[in-house]
Amino acid sequence: MSQSTPATGVVINVVSAPGFQCKLEHGPSGTSITTEAPKDNGGTGMSFSPTDLLASALAACALTTMALAASREGIPFGEARARVEKRMTPPPRRVGELVLEIDMPAGLSAAQRARLEEVAHGCPVTRSLHPDVKLPVTFRYPDAPK
Repeated sequence: MSQSTPATGVVINVVSAPGFQCKLEHGPSGTSITTEAPKDNGGTGMSFSPTDLLASALAACALTTMALAASREGIPFGEARARVEKRMTPPPRRVGELVLEIDMPAGLSAAQRARLEEVAHGCPVTRSLHPDVKLPVTFRYPDAPK
């Protein structure tokens, strides 16, 4: 089985395991992680659920795409942090809202802030989510006027 085809994407292999778990392996690197059903849906909650990975992907994608854009455009981009809260809907279960808070690095001009915020709002994960999923995003700057 091909592990990666640049034109079409990356292969991720998934195998179900006891206890409502799945073992995921990233084809190109061999890195693996385990998911489990959340407590409120029959699991133990001792690992990421598949929808937790979706929420995590949003935060990581926003940070990654901002760092990539900053690098390409010569914008100084120090350490940034994100926090994402996943909110599920009542049955039928689905992700209803992903509340994303991003702590940005200091020293960015207003134009640089606007550009990086635009990039974060247009990251591939954001563009891949269904429009019914609410995506409020807050950017915090340590040197912003109070």
